[in-house]
Amino acid sequence: MFISIDGARCMGHGRCYAMAERLLTDDDEGFVAERGRSWEVPEGLTSEAESAAHACPESAIAVRDS
Repeated sequence: MFISIDGARCMGHGRCYAMAERLLTDDDEGFVAERGRSWEVPEGLTSEAESAAHACPESAIAVRDS
Protein backbone atom coordinates (compact mmCIF):
# COMPACT_ATOMS: atom_id res chain seq x y z
CA MET A 1 0.00 0.00 0.00
CA PHE A 2 1.15 3.51 -0.81
CA ILE A 3 0.13 6.84 0.70
CA SER A 4 0.45 10.27 -0.85
CA ILE A 5 -0.33 13.71 0.52
CA ASP A 6 -1.30 16.55 -1.80
CA GLY A 7 0.51 19.55 -0.36
CA ALA A 8 -1.71 22.03 -2.18
CA ARG A 9 -4.88 20.60 -0.65
CA CYS A 10 -3.57 20.23 2.91
CA MET A 11 -4.97 22.98 5.15
CA GLY A 12 -3.25 21.92 8.38
CA HIS A 13 -6.19 20.62 10.40
CA GLY A 14 -3.96 17.96 11.94
CA ARG A 15 -6.56 15.20 11.92
CA CYS A 16 -4.35 12.93 9.84
CA TYR A 17 -1.35 12.85 12.14
CA ALA A 18 -3.65 12.55 15.15
CA MET A 19 -5.07 9.37 13.58
CA ALA A 20 -1.72 8.00 12.38
CA GLU A 21 0.88 8.98 14.97
CA ARG A 22 3.27 6.22 13.92
CA LEU A 23 3.07 7.18 10.23
CA LEU A 24 2.69 10.97 10.05
CA THR A 25 4.17 13.93 11.90
CA ASP A 26 3.50 17.66 12.08
CA ASP A 27 5.78 20.52 11.13
CA ASP A 28 6.37 23.83 12.93
CA GLU A 29 3.30 25.36 11.26
CA GLY A 30 0.91 22.55 12.18
CA PHE A 31 0.79 20.97 8.73
CA VAL A 32 1.54 17.32 8.13
CA ALA A 33 5.31 17.27 7.61
CA GLU A 34 5.09 14.66 4.84
CA ARG A 35 2.86 16.77 2.57
CA GLY A 36 3.84 16.70 -1.07
CA ARG A 37 5.29 13.19 -0.72
CA SER A 38 4.32 9.67 -1.70
CA TRP A 39 5.77 6.53 -0.11
CA GLU A 40 5.10 2.91 0.72
CA VAL A 41 3.27 2.37 4.00
CA PRO A 42 5.29 0.17 6.36
CA GLU A 43 3.84 -3.20 7.22
CA GLY A 44 1.45 -2.98 10.13
CA LEU A 45 0.47 0.65 9.53
CA THR A 46 -2.07 0.22 6.74
CA SER A 47 -5.06 0.79 9.03
CA GLU A 48 -3.48 4.03 10.28
CA ALA A 49 -2.95 5.18 6.68
CA GLU A 50 -6.58 4.50 5.83
CA SER A 51 -7.78 6.25 9.00
CA ALA A 52 -5.66 9.31 8.19
CA ALA A 53 -7.08 9.47 4.67
CA HIS A 54 -10.67 9.24 5.93
CA ALA A 55 -10.03 11.90 8.58
CA CYS A 56 -8.82 14.54 6.12
CA PRO A 57 -11.63 17.03 5.37
CA GLU A 58 -9.89 18.17 2.16
CA SER A 59 -9.26 14.64 0.87
CA ALA A 60 -5.59 15.56 0.55
CA ILE A 61 -4.49 12.03 1.45
CA ALA A 62 -4.76 9.13 -0.96
CA VAL A 63 -4.00 5.49 -0.27
CA ARG A 64 -3.61 2.96 -3.06
CA ASP A 65 -2.50 -0.63 -3.45
CA SER A 66 0.33 0.12 -5.88
